[in-house]
Amino acid sequence: MHYAKPYQKRFNWVIVWAILLSIFAAARPYLLKQTVDEYIKPEDENGLLLYVVLMAVVLLLEVLAQFYFTYWANWLGQDIIKDIRDKLFHHITSFKMKYFDNEPVGKLVTRSVSDIESIASIFSQGLFMIVSDVLKMVVILGIMFFMNWKLSLIVLAAMPVLIYATDVFQKKMKVAFNEVRNEVANLNTFVQERLTGMKIVQLFNREAIELEKFKEINQKHNVAWLKNILYNSIFFPIADIVSSLTLGAIVYYAGISIINGDTLTTVGDLFAYTMLINMLFNPLRQIADKFNVMQMGIIAADRVFEILEKEENVQDNGTVEATHFKGFIQLKDVRFSYIKNEEVLKGINLEVQPGETIAIVGSTGAGKSTIINLLNRFYEINSGEITIDNRNINDYTLESLRKQIAIVLQDVFLFADTIYNNITLHNEAITREDVITAAKKIGVHDFIMSLPEGYDYNVKERGVMLSSGQRQLIAFLRAYVSNPSILILDEATSSIDTHSEELIQKATETITKDRTSIVIAHRLATVINASKIIVMDKGQIVEFGKHSELVNKPNGYYKKLYDSQFAVEVE
Repeated sequence: MHYAKPYQKRFNWVIVWAILLSIFAAARPYLLKQTVDEYIKPEDENGLLLYVVLMAVVLLLEVLAQFYFTYWANWLGQDIIKDIRDKLFHHITSFKMKYFDNEPVGKLVTRSVSDIESIASIFSQGLFMIVSDVLKMVVILGIMFFMNWKLSLIVLAAMPVLIYATDVFQKKMKVAFNEVRNEVANLNTFVQERLTGMKIVQLFNREAIELEKFKEINQKHNVAWLKNILYNSIFFPIADIVSSLTLGAIVYYAGISIINGDTLTTVGDLFAYTMLINMLFNPLRQIADKFNVMQMGIIAADRVFEILEKEENVQDNGTVEATHFKGFIQLKDVRFSYIKNEEVLKGINLEVQPGETIAIVGSTGAGKSTIINLLNRFYEINSGEITIDNRNINDYTLESLRKQIAIVLQDVFLFADTIYNNITLHNEAITREDVITAAKKIGVHDFIMSLPEGYDYNVKERGVMLSSGQRQLIAFLRAYVSNPSILILDEATSSIDTHSEELIQKATETITKDRTSIVIAHRLATVINASKIIVMDKGQIVEFGKHSELVNKPNGYYKKLYDSQFAVEVE
């Protein structure tokens, strides 16, 4: 309801149309009673025509009220979920990387798309429809007691049975809907992961195994929905039976009363009550159905607001705008763990001078990539301090900090968009001329122009239309055009062709020139050209120095690494 406040005027109009709809709906049976008693029975043709026209006008007004009520309620619901979806996406994009480490992507997709659509139904098919139906029932009961209190008591006697059945139905449906939403999220997560990793599925002949897993999850989804169907199959026939028995009781009692000359009960009452019972019980029957819709919307809202209420975002309390860094980086006794009590970095002390290029080497899991993550504040350190230009990185605003640091990751991610948009990321400050000039400087312009549409070539999802080396080159260009103060490279050239490797080597030399650079080195050439080499092992810096110094240390960590990893390149 908080999200409905900006649309208060529209919200009020929906309530107005709901009230008018209930009045017009209840007026028709009363007019029918008057028509039968006052004009059909006395055989007054003129009066009959007048009332038939009057009923037609009321029906037309009811149709108009129904149209405006339905349209405005849906319009309000769609605008509200648009606002919630915007807020949810903005909230998710501000989360720490740790959150995405633990949460399946398919679950977040479900929350952002189908769950939010379910929230719209609270307004379009749930809340307002229930309000409208309740108003209609109140007005109809008022009309009934005004017309004939004896017949009304018969109707009233049947209602507790239907209300009790509705209550039991609601409780069962709440549990069933919860199961459905859980299984939908599981299904989305499974499908999203398998489609993303389809190459692995087919490469290792996992099609049959994954199909069996999918069938198992799909079966659970099917069972959850079958419970829903079962409860509906039980409730609605019960509601129909109660309605029909009540109608039968009214016809019998009214018939006996008319035959015995009871002046309180008329033929018009019998006609009117035939309509009124349906109009009274149908909303009650439909309220149960609309409660189902609203129940699903509420469960979906709980899940969405659970994410919106999470305080997983990186704390951006910095007040200093970083316009340009000289590039003096210091890590002072930095300790960090992804999992509590399992330290990945164990008291790291490191200095990088302005304009210096350092290479970080070490075995897998040594903590090399973790340093990169901490510099960009993707994660928060446990203790210690990280400074850039003698100021704690927490003092800088998060946006300005990340704007001054560019990263080329080992696993390059490209969006399903043009090469130009993947380079600029829709930053209007970067022109096409800037991109072309930068591409020529680092030697990738010719490669881009060799593609069918040049810079407007669509690389499709995750850049599948390009080789790994070509994706890497696009990532280098993306980093270069952002003109960062500090550059971080996670080189990944071990599995690419020689031509791409030469281009990447040239690109590396160009973009690291006169710029503070940190390179996680996988190739010997990068290590040799670095100003300083940092050797890491099990979350600690075990050696540092130049290549010529470290390679000559007997039994040194770097010496062993060189012999096992880099010596092959020399040969």
